[in-house]
Amino acid sequence: QVQLVESGGGSVQAGGSLRLSCAVSGYTASGYCVGWFRQPPGKERERVATVDSISRTTYADSVKGRFTISKDTANMTLQMNSLKPEDTAMYYCAAAAWRARSWDCDAYSYWGQGTQVTVSS
Repeated sequence: QVQLVESGGGSVQAGGSLRLSCAVSGYTASGYCVGWFRQPPGKERERVATVDSISRTTYADSVKGRFTISKDTANMTLQMNSLKPEDTAMYYCAAAAWRARSWDCDAYSYWGQGTQVTVSS
């Protein structure tokens, strides 16, 4: 059973930094993809950053140059710098199976409980 547990959220002033962590367990597949998503108040969930089984990364335009995603065998982190009030959201880590034949990720189907990030101006 795949489990993801986030930690590291909190409150910070604009311009500050936070580091989110996600512990991934139970994944027995030969490879997997992980990512961070967020849901701002009153808005739909959006992709923030992902990293696949061959370490390719993607970032939402709104966080490029400010956020950095990384992963090792069982953990994933999101370093968030130069935070803005519009980064305020519930942040979720997620995992998806790696499709070796097509070298891409399946749909993200495993989710953590979320961790709140609040950035004040």
